[in-house]
Amino acid sequence: MLGPVTGSMTPRHASMFAEVYNFMPAMTGKQGTLGSHTAPELKQIIAAERAGTPFLIWRRADGSLQITHLEGDRWRLTIGRAEDADIALTGDSQVSRTHALIERVGGEWTLLDDGLSRNGSFANAARVLGRHRLADRDRLCFGSSELIYRSGACAEAAPTASVIDSPAALTLSPMQRRVLVALCRPVHDSESATPATNREIAGEVHLSVDAVKAHLRVLFDRFGLAELPQNEKRARLVATVLVSGVLSAREF
Repeated sequence: MLGPVTGSMTPRHASMFAEVYNFMPAMTGKQGTLGSHTAPELKQIIAAERAGTPFLIWRRADGSLQITHLEGDRWRLTIGRAEDADIALTGDSQVSRTHALIERVGGEWTLLDDGLSRNGSFANAARVLGRHRLADRDRLCFGSSELIYRSGACAEAAPTASVIDSPAALTLSPMQRRVLVALCRPVHDSESATPATNREIAGEVHLSVDAVKAHLRVLFDRFGLAELPQNEKRARLVATVLVSGVLSAREF
């Protein structure tokens, strides 16, 4: 049976893995942590989820988000500091040139560290000595770099990160649609923008800020995002709306 072999956990890795899926916002854009995500990045992740195949989420040394799909015709990916590695963590001096492998065994993807790395590999805070079978949302650590494994759309969805599969099935009031349009408009117009603030939404739809907050609370709940951290809800809602087609282009 495949499974993790655990070892000691340092305080650094304990804090690194404190949040299983909600990425740590204080470190956005630095290799070594995934950080929080912008709405365009969340759109990429949602699109990858819908593809239905396993994938890895990580950041390059320049801070750009990368999604590496684990295709059916490949059975092994290399992880290391070398530039020719499949997952090239070139900006992390704590990663060995040849650090670890992602391998498919039968129908399962696994992390393999057989002692090639100097500083070891970790899966959900436990050191991997040998082979670890990957499960959806596993957080993998190599040196100071993090990767997230996603098993694809077929995985059991987390209640705090659901995606609207059938936009037509979701009925919104006219004011809810106006609030959504105002929230999403900056990101719709420019992928480098951030979602509109409550005050900006209030000015566009002619409501008080408190009324906007009330509408957003309802929308977070209806889109299955109510339990996400406050600083992640807005970007996730915008990404979900823009990817799923809840709003039409003419509404902008």
